[in-house]
Amino acid sequence: MAQRIDQEALVSAELAKAQRRAAWVVILCLLIGAWDGYDMVVHGAVTPALLDYEPWALSGTEVGTMASLALAGMLVGALASGVLSDMFGRKKLLIGSVVWFSASMASCAMAPNPEVFMVLRFLGGLALGGVLPAAIALVAEFAPRHRRQFFNGVMNIGYSFGGIAASLLAVWLLYDYGFRLMFWIGFLPVFVLVPVLIKWLPESADYLILRGRFDEARATCAKYGMPWPLDEVDRTSSEDERVNPLRSLWKREHIVVIVPLVATFFVGLMLTYGLNTWLPQIMREAGYPLTSALVSLMVLSLGAIVGIMTLSIFSDRFGPRPVVCWAFGVAVLSLFILSLSPPTPIFFAALFLAGIGANGTTVVLYGYTAALFPSNTRGTVLGLGMGIGRVGAILGPQIGGFVLAMGAPVEWNFYAFMIPAALGPLIILLVPRVAPSKPRNNTRAGTTPPAQGVGAGHTEKKTAG
Repeated sequence: MAQRIDQEALVSAELAKAQRRAAWVVILCLLIGAWDGYDMVVHGAVTPALLDYEPWALSGTEVGTMASLALAGMLVGALASGVLSDMFGRKKLLIGSVVWFSASMASCAMAPNPEVFMVLRFLGGLALGGVLPAAIALVAEFAPRHRRQFFNGVMNIGYSFGGIAASLLAVWLLYDYGFRLMFWIGFLPVFVLVPVLIKWLPESADYLILRGRFDEARATCAKYGMPWPLDEVDRTSSEDERVNPLRSLWKREHIVVIVPLVATFFVGLMLTYGLNTWLPQIMREAGYPLTSALVSLMVLSLGAIVGIMTLSIFSDRFGPRPVVCWAFGVAVLSLFILSLSPPTPIFFAALFLAGIGANGTTVVLYGYTAALFPSNTRGTVLGLGMGIGRVGAILGPQIGGFVLAMGAPVEWNFYAFMIPAALGPLIILLVPRVAPSKPRNNTRAGTTPPAQGVGAGHTEKKTAG
């Protein structure tokens, strides 16, 4: 009896160590997301310095084009990254993307003219677009299934922290040292992050299995306390589909899920990027002081952080589908309150709720998509959703600019962004409740489950729960 208790205690201790290693994977992806957020937000933070840089004599339109080119690069990168990560591995793609966008930041810091700068922003966007799909897919695999949305939320707050860091560093450094130093800071991941990723970031066990590297996959499952992967890709997919994930996406059961998901990404990112771009100017048009207008983005980001975590927890408990619907509803309500030009305290409270409803919803969609699809198509679908969603991200700022250029009353800016927020829940309800691929047991056809130990103990614990 005592020997059995000692053995159970040993297994529990080993399982705890394995789960801590899995949490470390989430932290590494959070750090990647933070630098991704810094590199994306830094352009907006240095816009005043770019406009004041006399050798380039840039107009507001040209600076806006630079930002749009980065988003266009992200669109292409997101579409390509899903296929590349599923074909060549998520670890390689993540490390390569970090090196790529860091090098592009250093190149921007040395750009001799605005034309070269624009090209470099587009090239950097290719890597920035490739980071999130691969990171989300990796976290979805290593996170415990019952906490998958929570760990997805933890990883995604890195982007918001990176954006806040870019804003604060701009306040401290921009006017003394110029915009080039801000881009040099974006080169630091090559020295401080890439070596850590090479040593500590694991490769996807699902990817290893699909490539026939079963011993490596078995070792990864044991080390990180993961069950033997449950997705049915070996039974339901041909060899060609396993190598080329795009082929399996044309199945009807995938199409009926992908189309409404991608459409929800589109309206969600249109809302998020439209607000982030035009909020300070909308506030100034509404008569709020400049200080309040500048603080507005910080409040929106804080709302996003709170929204990401709370909505992720609710999604684990109630399911992501109803949570996305309610969050879009919160966004509609908060935008309506903002359209009334309320007193400043109420305005900021509504703005905080808008951050929860707009930014938080998008992150829940990431986790929802990762949970719906098997490992051999997960990265591809995420890349597709984020890629097409970037079209909405590009259109959102243009819609806000069009409304302002029309000289319409200020409340019409909020009405315009209420439209995608209202469409969101209607579209997400079209997603079938049943996932495209459901596991039937915990061994794959043609493979052997892991040896008894940490991996097996983790499986038994989850099954019992």
